[in-house]
Amino acid sequence: MNILQALFFPPEQPGGVSSMVPYIQDRFNKKGWTMEMFSLPKRIRNKGTGEVQFSTFDCSVYAGNPIIDKYLQTYRDYLWWTRMRIKKDYDLIHAHHPIAALAMKEVFPHIPVVVTVHSSYERELILNGRIQEDGPEHAFLTSLYRELEEKTDQILTVSMSFKKYMSDYIQDSEKIGIIPNGFDERRFRPVPHENQVTQLITVCRLVPAKGLDILLRACSELKRRGYPFVLHIIGDGPSRQELEQLAVQLDLYEETIFYGYMLHPEEFMPFSDIFVLPSRAEAFGSVFAEAALCLLALVGTDVGGIKEQIEDGRNGLLVPEDDVQALAGALEKLCQDPTFRYNLARAGWEKAKKSYSLSRVVRQLAKVYESHKTV
Repeated sequence: MNILQALFFPPEQPGGVSSMVPYIQDRFNKKGWTMEMFSLPKRIRNKGTGEVQFSTFDCSVYAGNPIIDKYLQTYRDYLWWTRMRIKKDYDLIHAHHPIAALAMKEVFPHIPVVVTVHSSYERELILNGRIQEDGPEHAFLTSLYRELEEKTDQILTVSMSFKKYMSDYIQDSEKIGIIPNGFDERRFRPVPHENQVTQLITVCRLVPAKGLDILLRACSELKRRGYPFVLHIIGDGPSRQELEQLAVQLDLYEETIFYGYMLHPEEFMPFSDIFVLPSRAEAFGSVFAEAALCLLALVGTDVGGIKEQIEDGRNGLLVPEDDVQALAGALEKLCQDPTFRYNLARAGWEKAKKSYSLSRVVRQLAKVYESHKTV
């Protein structure tokens, strides 16, 4: 089969699906399948023109809303770039973003389009304080799920939790398939090391949705209880300055290192002991599987796809969302008992190797692609 992987972010974008797809492409190419990638370059802005129309709702009622107008303009730009750059047919298109899926189906209505919805943009905006729940932006973005159901040939998502979330916005949720993300073990693997002081690490975009304010407050409590540690924060984003100021206010300046953007955090991650990320929402939480493959003990919140990856007390620790004391208590358990910490890490590594291998993803995707193959 000749397949196009339609991304939104360029494949060099660190983390998440954009960095995963090239490894999927490599596996399929080795199987003898032809697979190419396509994405919208950052330099393409305000090129697309024309009216946007959807089949299942009237988007014109949202005209003048800055966030929705920007989203629709990005959709026009994706259409413009697709029409200009793609001059050949494919047997199937696998899109990894609603904009990519709808644009590809509009340009190539005769080609089967499979879409994987990896996360919820509207929930991210709500948690980051940019829009209000049940406001116009929320209504617009959730309406796109029904449009995807109407236009595309198959909807996939990455967790049972996110399938349940999407079910409120479409007609037949039974048609949604679930394929959790997979990771190349050549990238994420343990490195022998021995730390005298417990090394905590988190890797994420620095936005309110990731709950790093809770992490810093929990680490302040951990320090108050007398446990030495170093907290490594890899990532950048609009909350960085605020978080750095909070670290100073909490007297964590000596214990916390802000690295900013890092292209290959997997080269640094294996030298730590504990991966912790108290997200307020995660459709899947790829970084937990990545950290597990690096043999780190996992601490996360009992939300979304995180709770599908972590069985509390067996392969990691789960804490309630926004609970500083519970998070501090979980970190304390791991700091004071290295044997318990290793056993959790080992169980997490075994589950990740079994459940989140790239080979498993390739097998599952191959079945989906074959089922939509045109005769």
